[in-house]
Amino acid sequence: MHKIGQIGILHVIFLVMTFIGLKNHVTILPPILDHVKRDGWMSVILAAILMFPWLFLVLFIHNKTKQQPLKEWLMQKIGKFGSSILLYSVVVLIFIIAAFSMRETLLWMNATFLAKTPELALLIVYVILCFLLISTNMTTIVIVNTFVLLFVVIFGFYVAIVNIQVKDYSLIQPFLEHGISPVMKGFVYPASGFIEIFLLLFIQHHFKSKLTWYHLAIMLFILTGLTLGPLLGAIVEFGPEEAARQRYPAYEEWGLVTLGRFIEHMDFLSIYQWLTGTFIRVSLLLFIASDILNFTGQRKKIWNFMFFPFLFICLIVISLENSLFIHLNGNEMLIITFLFFFSLSLLLGIIALVPNRNKNKNAQRPQKNKNKESSES
Repeated sequence: MHKIGQIGILHVIFLVMTFIGLKNHVTILPPILDHVKRDGWMSVILAAILMFPWLFLVLFIHNKTKQQPLKEWLMQKIGKFGSSILLYSVVVLIFIIAAFSMRETLLWMNATFLAKTPELALLIVYVILCFLLISTNMTTIVIVNTFVLLFVVIFGFYVAIVNIQVKDYSLIQPFLEHGISPVMKGFVYPASGFIEIFLLLFIQHHFKSKLTWYHLAIMLFILTGLTLGPLLGAIVEFGPEEAARQRYPAYEEWGLVTLGRFIEHMDFLSIYQWLTGTFIRVSLLLFIASDILNFTGQRKKIWNFMFFPFLFICLIVISLENSLFIHLNGNEMLIITFLFFFSLSLLLGIIALVPNRNKNKNAQRPQKNKNKESSES
């Protein structure tokens, strides 16, 4: 089996922190605050608790595949036709998810520091950068991610610590102000981020060792923290009503940061956090798609067969009216992502219980030979 790069589990966790962390840190906050208000943090904890047993399903599939490429395993299990339907469906959804992440970032850039820059120009530059990265290999992506993540984490702790002076934790009370129903309904938003852990199965053959339940539990714990941090921060710094009105609560928290009496406007540090997060997220999603399509390491195929289709999808997403995009990005896309990957994990779990088609054929052949020998005698 040809391997382009082998990465340790620690670096897998780092990748999860960046490519899923951006979604949980940014994308899901507005819908949680809008639908659940001050009890949104309960939805996050509820989602983490309910998703924990699901991790064992992911681990079961991971162990059954014996770390071989998932596309090859599916081919052995359900044949070329069935596996192609599943894999191409995943690729299409990955392209759409990446395009939505790209558009969200471009909207934020236009709203904050590049108001007069054409969105199309930003899109082309960003997409080219992402394709330059995925044209390399998994090891390069890991190295780039490890480098940029260091400063993302430092800046994250910095904004959390500095803003302690303006936090009022009494604003998270009263608990269950609108009952338990909004908390239950808000579960799907953080869960749509947690469910993307499933995508690791598509790059498992790049791992040096197998995943264990505590590796997945650590990932879930970190993602829960990455969601609770800015969510609680927005509530206790702005209040639940004001936080729910904000389009980018995590970014607005940077507006409160000052360094002493004379240095303000430290929000430029959040630009680094967001842009690098989107860069790694989109690049890794596209790398997973290229791996599924057997394009990994083949630059010409990646540019010829992936660049223009992805750019076309991005152009469609960019053409959506802003309010429609914001609604789709914060509601339908999150729900669809959760339902798709959860259903796919259940389906793969069932497939894992089915014996290989090749084994059945091999078992039938000796039996046929024995029958022939007995008939001849």
